[in-house]
Amino acid sequence: MLSCYFTTVGFYFSTLLTVLTVYVFLYGRLYLVLSGLEKGLSTQRAIRNNKPLQVALASQSVVQIGFLMALPMIMEIGLEKGFRTALSDFILMQLQLAPVFFTFSLGTKTHYYGKTLLHGGAEYRGTGRSFVVFHAKFADNYRLYSRSHFVKGIELLILLVVYHIFGRSYRSGVVYILITVQIWFMVGTWLFAPFLFNPSGFEWQKIVDDWTDWKKWISNHGGIGVSPEKSWESWWEKEHEHLRYSGMRGIITEILLALRFFVYQYGLVYHLNITENKSILVYGVSWLVIIVVLLLMKAVSAGRRRLSADFQLLFRLVKGCMFITLLSVFVILVVLTHMTIKDVIVCILAFMPTGWGMLLIAQACKKPIKRAGFWLSVQTLARGYEVIMGLLLFTPVAFLAWFPFVSEFQTRMLFNQAFSRGLQISRILGGPRKGPRASNSE
Repeated sequence: MLSCYFTTVGFYFSTLLTVLTVYVFLYGRLYLVLSGLEKGLSTQRAIRNNKPLQVALASQSVVQIGFLMALPMIMEIGLEKGFRTALSDFILMQLQLAPVFFTFSLGTKTHYYGKTLLHGGAEYRGTGRSFVVFHAKFADNYRLYSRSHFVKGIELLILLVVYHIFGRSYRSGVVYILITVQIWFMVGTWLFAPFLFNPSGFEWQKIVDDWTDWKKWISNHGGIGVSPEKSWESWWEKEHEHLRYSGMRGIITEILLALRFFVYQYGLVYHLNITENKSILVYGVSWLVIIVVLLLMKAVSAGRRRLSADFQLLFRLVKGCMFITLLSVFVILVVLTHMTIKDVIVCILAFMPTGWGMLLIAQACKKPIKRAGFWLSVQTLARGYEVIMGLLLFTPVAFLAWFPFVSEFQTRMLFNQAFSRGLQISRILGGPRKGPRASNSE
């Protein structure tokens, strides 16, 4: 019994170390890129055209993809049923996207194991072992996997994009692909695996219903007695409720971990074409912009709460005028300072992670933030980030749903041929949909 316990703990600890290794590697590459060391290495042609380095990384990539780790399984099946059967089973597992499922489950174990180590509160988590044949709504998948997979996947995506934009030594070589292909695979798996394994996940009518349900959920206000399934505010409060019962060590660790998002802002603002000066004042001006935006959000949030329903339309017009004014200021800056498209992308990559880091710190310091009167602004900012993440995830899924063959391919992949035929027959016998209510009840 004790050996099983240590085996389980060792397995979860190894999964945590695997994901932490990816984070340490990417943040190390980010430091090399933003500090200029990568640019210095790019001047050496021996680094760019190093054939032994490419061969070593190619062999390492084979190990990272997982073929070497699959050898014990192939040997076991080969000794029991023959190596031809073992090889065919292995190929069938790849076609059924078993690595995608394993990588996604790795993120689940890592998230909850790390959360338990930092804040305690271990509890049973249902894994859903039953054979699922119903369609899960987009809002349900977002609630389940937002913090464990989607946020981390977007963070790794930003790291890869920054490394691709400012990376020099490996941009055009085979080495860059060998270094990052496994991480790109993990990012794609963490972001889109729930929709890939979701029955009827690419059916257009289901997509339309999911979008309607998502908008209703994200816009509903929370309160006493409102479940997280009905309101985003209730779900958001529940997601960081564990911080209320965490100790001082857990709170400090959470704040220190959130400081990593400020690295983007500090490094990227000095890589803009309009910032020729490398003084610390440039970094101070960037924080001044953030503070002005937060004060405007605080005023907007306070004004919305105080206005009655009769003045809501007028308030929306005022917000529209503010948005047009900010957009005009941005256009003027682009014209006067000759900002390029690359500068615009760099600004987004610099300030978006900073805002998320401030949200994490505000959630950890909820009581002083509430006393300062900024909690409504924090809630408004958090809702904006949730909407942006929802759009980033929903847009590719909706685009693929335009093509009917994608839904047919998914059905063939998820279920066997007999079940797929039975599913098509049930659709024919069920007849056409009568309306939105019929589609929602399926």
